[in-house]
Amino acid sequence: MALESFETPLRAAVIGASGGIGAALAEALTADPAVGETLCFSRSGRAPTGMTAERLDVTDEASVAAAARSLGALDLVIVATGLLHDGDFQPEKDMRALDADRLARSFAVNAIGPALVAKHFLPLMRRDAKAVFAAISARVGSISDNRVGGWHGYRASKAALNMLIRNLAIETARRRGAPILLALQPGTVDTGLSKPFQGSAKALMTPAESAAHLLAVIDAAGPDWSGGLYDWSGARLPW
Repeated sequence: MALESFETPLRAAVIGASGGIGAALAEALTADPAVGETLCFSRSGRAPTGMTAERLDVTDEASVAAAARSLGALDLVIVATGLLHDGDFQPEKDMRALDADRLARSFAVNAIGPALVAKHFLPLMRRDAKAVFAAISARVGSISDNRVGGWHGYRASKAALNMLIRNLAIETARRRGAPILLALQPGTVDTGLSKPFQGSAKALMTPAESAAHLLAVIDAAGPDWSGGLYDWSGARLPW
């Protein structure tokens, strides 16, 4: 689909462009005739085939600030970074697995990192037309929707991300031409992040399918959506 609600040609930035969803978003934006330029950022410096990426580590504010420097005006920023597991780092099944360092790492990647990107990238967003800042969140970050518990660090850090998006939306709304800020739930997507847990999924999407849905949600979003948590279908999820 083509983005139709933005002034064209629009400039987009994808942070986390080496991940499954981030790469799919970068590829979809590059193929969109409404997009004039897609800027890719990743911690590794990797990007989808045929594209280039600048290094950006969301856990290092100096890295974020350096990447944002001299970028010029942006219409769309998507933060597609996230951490659920990594080798011995696994989501907690119960409180006995709680560990201060692991909790801190979850918050550093899933909440603090996107907040730092917002700090340095939101001032770059244009004010004379629609602009959107979106961060990939998770349904399990909904406090009122939590029925099964577990995954303490991931749930709590995504809940913190949702609150940060809400806070930033309130703050930026005080300014003329405020961007729309969204927390987005991409569905269960066939990526490395979800791979160990796909057995319980009711439906599994490819990264390309999820990216198409997320861009449709971004395209449909209006100012009254700002600060909310939305799933891939555009449904608003409870806090």
